[in-house]
Amino acid sequence: MERTLVLVKPDGVQRGLIGVAISRLEARGLKLVAMKMIQIDRDLAGRHYAIHEGKSFFPGLIAYITSAPVVAMVWEGPRAVELVRATMGATDPLKASAGTIRGEFAVEIGRNLVHGSDSPENAQTEIALFFAPGEILSYARDHERWITEL
Repeated sequence: MERTLVLVKPDGVQRGLIGVAISRLEARGLKLVAMKMIQIDRDLAGRHYAIHEGKSFFPGLIAYITSAPVVAMVWEGPRAVELVRATMGATDPLKASAGTIRGEFAVEIGRNLVHGSDSPENAQTEIALFFAPGEILSYARDHERWITEL
């Protein structure tokens, strides 16, 4: 079973859209296996966004993600990375499909509400940044057989 990291970013928290993100992902059949609200510090932000270090937007990105609390979550399911990214919509909200989180609620790239891992490999790395192994639960849901074929 695949796992992926999702962050409700500072703008999503400030706008009261945590529940929207959770509801949309649950409705897709994904299972929430870890969640916490945290204030990201500069060190964690730098490690999380290391791929962008040296780019012109990097300082603003760090300032933004550390500006207010975020909700960090781990979601599990078949093709979880792909499902989460489809549910979030394109990074640029103006290109995001109607019905996606970004397509419905975001206006610009710099305030696009949510983050989701872009590959299963990056998901493992990102999850380890935000969660210790003991913070991630494994459990069965009775209705899972109605979501995917076993």
